[in-house]
Amino acid sequence: MTVSSKLRTIIVDDDVEVAALHAKFVGAHPAFDVAATAHSGPEALSLIAEHRPDLVLLDFDLPGLTGLEVLRDVRAMGGAQPEVIAVTAARDVDSVRQARSAGIQHYLVKPFTALDLRARLDDVARDRLALVASGTREALAQRDIDALMRTGGRGRIQLPKGLSGETLVTVEEALVSAPNSSAGEIAELSGISRVSARRYLEYLVEVNRAQKTLDYATSGRPSTRFSGSRVG
Repeated sequence: MTVSSKLRTIIVDDDVEVAALHAKFVGAHPAFDVAATAHSGPEALSLIAEHRPDLVLLDFDLPGLTGLEVLRDVRAMGGAQPEVIAVTAARDVDSVRQARSAGIQHYLVKPFTALDLRARLDDVARDRLALVASGTREALAQRDIDALMRTGGRGRIQLPKGLSGETLVTVEEALVSAPNSSAGEIAELSGISRVSARRYLEYLVEVNRAQKTLDYATSGRPSTRFSGSRVG
């Protein structure tokens, strides 16, 4: 995928730090480019109308307009509609039902891990590319229609026994802030033991969310260094 074909994304969250973190992870995905960030309902609506993005990461609890009200007005704009990933603390039945009715297929309840978000981004990228590839065909086979109509959202990623989602996202955030670090350095940043940090780091390497290299510059045995993956 070339830079020009990246999916334009708008991040919407009233918490500035959370929005920045989401933008960092979305920007690290090779299929997406962050076009703008909004911290209120009216600002989100204005930016969506201006940029006509492919994807919106949409919080529901916003000043001015709720996320669902923003989405209602976006749907009323007509034209090409963005894919929406709800990123919200709302877990009540009514919110989920309204999101479903508004066409939201990906619903992430806060707090979630970077791996959960990555999985949804992968889904959106695959679906959008499938739509582009199918757009030139006059008729689709049933299997193509089934692929395009499938329900998004695969549920939370099942971590190996002994690993928690909250600690995993803490470790990955530490790795993003301090690339090329040792397990000991990440342990200190994350507030966990070195053994635990290594387990999480090795898991991130296993699922292609981190890279592991050997540093031969140190005296004696080479040290293992970890960095967040920008391509996996």
